[in-house]
Formats: sequence, C-alpha cells, structure tokens
Amino acid sequence: MATIIEDTRQKQNMHDIKHGMFETMGINLLRCALPFGDYAYPPRVSVDTKKNMQEIAADLVGDHARFRQECIKAKEAGCKLYILVETDWDKINSVDDVHIWYNPRLIYSSKAVTGERLEKTMKTMQSKYGVRFMFCRPEKSAEMIVSILDGAYEDG
Repeated sequence: MATIIEDTRQKQNMHDIKHGMFETMGINLLRCALPFGDYAYPPRVSVDTKKNMQEIAADLVGDHARFRQECIKAKEAGCKLYILVETDWDKINSVDDVHIWYNPRLIYSSKAVTGERLEKTMKTMQSKYGVRFMFCRPEKSAEMIVSILDGAYEDG
C-alpha cells in the first residue's frame, strides 16, 4: 500500500471525496506538517541517529515494539531507513562487528543485552524490514548523514 502525506493545514472532513478515492486506489494517508503544498510522497531515504551503542540497544531491546513499528512504516512507505549509530569505539564499523561490543550495564544486571544478542537483533531487523545500520564516530555524523541522503550507500 502506497502512502501520501497530507499537510496538517488541510481542513479535515473537507476532502472526503478525494480521500475516498485515495482509499480505493490503495493509498494510505498520513497527516504531517509539510513546509509547502498539500500532498507529498514520503521521503525515499531517512536517517535515524543514535548517540551511542547504549541508545540503539535500548531501542532494539527495551522498546522493540515501537522501533519495529517505525521500521514497518518506513518499509510500507517505500522509504529506505538508515540507523546511524555514533560510537567512539573504532572496532565497530558494521553490524558484523557488534558482537564484540561489551554493554557496561552487564556489570549491574545479567539481563542487560549482550553484543551478540544486539547483533542478532540488528540482522533480523535488516532482513525483515530492510533497515540498514551504519556506524561512525560522532564527529563524522553530519558528513555521513549527507552522504546517506545523497544516495552514497544505496547499493551497499
């Protein structure tokens, strides 16, 4: 099902005929503030940044249902979702490296997520929903975001 964004300034219940036609065409409407215009397609590429490994671990394990739903929405809208994790640890350059991450919370709780479990969860999310996890140092984050949005990582 395709998705079209409708600007929140569009008066509700004033466009029912149009909205009914969208529905019969299999088009889902998402109301969101647009900088201009009344209708738009969602972006084809989106970047969600995480400030460190702890944040992505909390999202993928602690708030899995919300994170999963976000990935599903992006996939349904035909949007490639990139998760850019900022890390000071140079040994993590791809999802295949995540298993070596040591979660400092393991000192306090044996139930804290391990690097092995986090890597497995990331690979599952990539496989099921097409989300792509990327890693960089914080000072390279802006450069990476621009590269991703410019399409530098579309094929890889």
